[in-house]
Amino acid sequence: MSVKASISLTESQEAYARDLVAQGHFPSLSAVLQHGLELLREQSQTKDALRELLAQRQSGAFVSLDEGKVRTEDMIARKRAERGL
Repeated sequence: MSVKASISLTESQEAYARDLVAQGHFPSLSAVLQHGLELLREQSQTKDALRELLAQRQSGAFVSLDEGKVRTEDMIARKRAERGL
């Protein structure tokens, strides 16, 4: 369902949006703005997911750089062995 809304743009924003339409990237100014809003929504969701991941990592056990290297080398060796390499 579409909802009509009145918005204000700067002259440069309008010019840019109209240029995108003129170049055939979007069928209308509305489509340009809708796409921009969807990108902002995706960006916000991505940031939220990254914040949650960082919080989980920060609350977990710390692994030193040396231990991380050992674990990584062990994992690579296991994967190679599983594949007969």
